[in-house]
Amino acid sequence: MSPTPKAAAAKGAVLRSLMKLPEPLIRKLAGKPIVIDGKTLHPEMQLLLRLEKLEGPEVETLPIAQGREQIVAGAGLAGGKLPIGAVTDRSIDGPAGKLDLRFYTPRGMRGVAPALFFIHGGGWVYGDLDSHDATCRFLAEQAQVRVIAVDYRLAPEAPFPAALDDTWAAWQWIIDNAEGIGVDAERLAIGGDSAGGNLAAIIAQKAVREDVQAPAFQLLIYPATDFAFDRPSYTTFAKGFYLSKAFMDLARENYLLGNEALDDPRLSPIRHDVKGVAPAYLVTAGFDPLLDEGKEYADKLRDAGVRVDYVCEESLIHGFANMVSMGTAAPRAMRRAANALARSLS
Repeated sequence: MSPTPKAAAAKGAVLRSLMKLPEPLIRKLAGKPIVIDGKTLHPEMQLLLRLEKLEGPEVETLPIAQGREQIVAGAGLAGGKLPIGAVTDRSIDGPAGKLDLRFYTPRGMRGVAPALFFIHGGGWVYGDLDSHDATCRFLAEQAQVRVIAVDYRLAPEAPFPAALDDTWAAWQWIIDNAEGIGVDAERLAIGGDSAGGNLAAIIAQKAVREDVQAPAFQLLIYPATDFAFDRPSYTTFAKGFYLSKAFMDLARENYLLGNEALDDPRLSPIRHDVKGVAPAYLVTAGFDPLLDEGKEYADKLRDAGVRVDYVCEESLIHGFANMVSMGTAAPRAMRRAANALARSLS
């Protein structure tokens, strides 16, 4: 059973207070430093992982409905309710019925402005508008752009390619209605984290391939880029660093029906032509199973002549995009990402 909103808020306040302790005390609570491949896990991340172990079973061991509740609750604890000018919801017509969008407007913003279309992560199985609410609030305020998030269909109820169909439909709707929703269509970026980064990268390619208005910029946060091949970081960080190989296996099993070609351009953006796609800021986490394929995708973009700013946040774990109110390390990393977005659309 999920905690009540009041209990979750109280727990979040306690966690955020812990992360405000003096660094030497956080280091002591975190335990012996963890060093892998010359990288040292940030003590804030290490302490959060220790606390997570006390919380109970991993998401991937729970029934999916219960896991979804846990994901949203955990994101709320780490992100909080950051101040913003306005948050509004609306529905549009999607490929299979109603498709929900959420609009974030920074404080003081009026009229037509640059924007980010943001696609949440969660392995195509978890996540929604609430799980990444804090992330969207943070990016909107820090980058001073409008942010539009989409609540796409999830597997296993709606397997591949439902998520892509929904996000593609939302992208086209935003382009068609840009002026009416206060968006400068010439300064419209796309972005997402993990599975959302996968969908964002695929849409950036698809727009070029199909001669649809393409994003002006890509904000790719530890994106999943390849269904067809496992890399060394899958083994190195298979367990114990929040995102696990078991979680990724579960996500694949639920998202795919089993008869898909894993190099399909709608699944594995790293296996397809990236020439002409939008410039990108691609950030990975040093302690993340997706580390290797994220870096390789950045290399592929660069080799194709695409301007890419690649950053590895070496001391962080997968999921830091949701930790925007927790400690100092994750907010700093997300501030760098927001600054890159702001510069690209200025």
